[in-house]
Amino acid sequence: MDGALATLPLFAALDEEAAEVLGNAMTSRALVRGHVVFREGDTGDRLFVVLDGKVKISRASSDGRENLLAVLGPGEMFGELSLFDPGPRTATATAITDCTLASLDHDDLRPVLFERPGVAVNLLRALAERLRRTNEAMADLVFSDVPGRVAKALLDLADKFGEDEDEGTRVRHDLTQEELAQFVGASRETVNKALSEFANRGWLRIEGRTVVLIARDRLARRAR
Repeated sequence: MDGALATLPLFAALDEEAAEVLGNAMTSRALVRGHVVFREGDTGDRLFVVLDGKVKISRASSDGRENLLAVLGPGEMFGELSLFDPGPRTATATAITDCTLASLDHDDLRPVLFERPGVAVNLLRALAERLRRTNEAMADLVFSDVPGRVAKALLDLADKFGEDEDEGTRVRHDLTQEELAQFVGASRETVNKALSEFANRGWLRIEGRTVVLIARDRLARRAR
């Protein structure tokens, strides 16, 4: 079984044999950057796991504006909501890098949930954690200014994708300027202004779709 699969909540309550059976029921495929895994409103019948690369989860407004809800990396799953609520997909999933995904049909997972309640509990715990993050993001939009939200977004991305170096933490987020602005929930111009301010203060350095966080403690205080 792939190492990324072994870290998933749905495998945590399984013994080695059952985990192997479930892992073997999953299929994997390679995608190129920009590939849409599924769109908001599609019928959902599969759960997906990121094995390699990055995927963004987003929603679009009626006027075409996009809100980026999450950036997912190896070991993270998405699409599990439709397992409990078999309605249309509530968001769009798009590869933001070349990536490899594993997927599992709900019909293969449901028997496991009935036979092993611990798996369902772990899945619900993962959903509760995602709901908690959503609530925090909504509160940030109300109570935090744009620079504070930018600082928090960079720290969140660093926790997922950061690599420590002598100078600081290198974060290859692979987001365009527009996608980063959608992630923060502000205009690209306002987000770029905040990034420039942080760079001028020596808190970070911008290198294309990578940022080097030099003063994470300063950014953490700004994010509060």
